[in-house]
Amino acid sequence: MLDFFSKNEFINLRLEGAEVLYYPQFLTTQESVKLYHNVYQNTPWQQDDICVYGKTYPQPRLTHLFAENDLSYSYSNITMHPSLFTEEIVHIKNRIEQTTNHHFTTCLANLYRNGSDSNGWHADNEKELGEDPIIASLSIGNERWFYLKHKTDKTLKKRILLQPGSLLLMGKGTQLNYLHQIPKTKKLVQPRINLTFRKIIEPNL
Repeated sequence: MLDFFSKNEFINLRLEGAEVLYYPQFLTTQESVKLYHNVYQNTPWQQDDICVYGKTYPQPRLTHLFAENDLSYSYSNITMHPSLFTEEIVHIKNRIEQTTNHHFTTCLANLYRNGSDSNGWHADNEKELGEDPIIASLSIGNERWFYLKHKTDKTLKKRILLQPGSLLLMGKGTQLNYLHQIPKTKKLVQPRINLTFRKIIEPNL
């Protein structure tokens, strides 16, 4: 359906107050499948407890933090300590940086095992990420729906089907003005991994 796109061509979602760009075929099918199997098999996945409205639940997905340094990342009362980037993740990080002109220090990997795994409404606005962070999210494995909605204007919303091998760049204004989520689905779906690249700001810098 989207074969006419090259890896550097993107769709601008044209959201008011935010730059969100979608690269439908950032990776070829062969590259996407190879990277998926590598990350799936070689990542020490973990399932942390998450605190929501004062109650604690097992996080509805598996995660792991990679980085080029030892800086931790905290969200929802979870503090993650990274392992060093693998060779494969460094390679894909370099490609993303060349395409987007943004530098990333850290990658939060998420494994959605089935349709019951999800990520609720949130913004990636933790203090470690700085005032207006840029997030690059690479999808491999199964496709899943991704939703965006404005924090105050309910008429400003968007959904997009994130295909395997696609890259979503949430640029300036996105985390300040919008929330996003990967909702649960009752459909029978295969596992999906997304590699979310971000820049961790060192304390006091």
